Amino acid sequence: MDRIKVYRLVLGPVATNTYLVAGADGREAFVVDPADSADYIEKCLQDQDLCLRGILLTHGHFDHIGALEQLRRNGEVPVYANALEKETLFDPRINLTQSEGFPISTQADIWLGDDEIFTLAGMRVQMFSTPGHTAGGACYYLEEEKILFSGDTLFQGSVGRTDFPGGNMETLRLSIQKKLFSLPEDVAVCSGHGPGTTIGYEKKYNFMI
Repeated sequence: MDRIKVYRLVLGPVATNTYLVAGADGREAFVVDPADSADYIEKCLQDQDLCLRGILLTHGHFDHIGALEQLRRNGEVPVYANALEKETLFDPRINLTQSEGFPISTQADIWLGDDEIFTLAGMRVQMFSTPGHTAGGACYYLEEEKILFSGDTLFQGSVGRTDFPGGNMETLRLSIQKKLFSLPEDVAVCSGHGPGTTIGYEKKYNFMI
């Protein structure tokens, strides 16, 4: 049986992980957090002969949405995000694009509720609302494959910053404990920055939680 494939691209000024996730049929894919360099993301999709079907946002910070508008426009695909992230995506001050010198005000096409399950590129995806890094931070879970895209909620040995607008450390810790640490320990975690990890490793060694 064919398996899905996950391609990690490290992009942008703060080395953000953008993920290309290809379905088992090897033809359709979605992108998680198009950080920067839309042309390069599109080339990678073309090189793998993949048709882009959608874009998932874990949150709205500048380093996760830099290539969003071009990729959405060229691919004519929907953007998915947590409904609690509307203000962050819309307000350049909150999403930090204003302070970075390229103000972006944007919106998702499909706003998701906590624990909502949907199908994209032939894959069953569940959105966990994990506020704390931002007001509407989200993680996306592929249960059949035991893969979690955690954005800046959870890193290897650390967690996301909480000193930006909408951030709260206690809220972030509760999000991780309640939502993520209830998953099987062998779930692979694909973080927004840095190397991957597993739920089991973080439950045992992450001193931030």
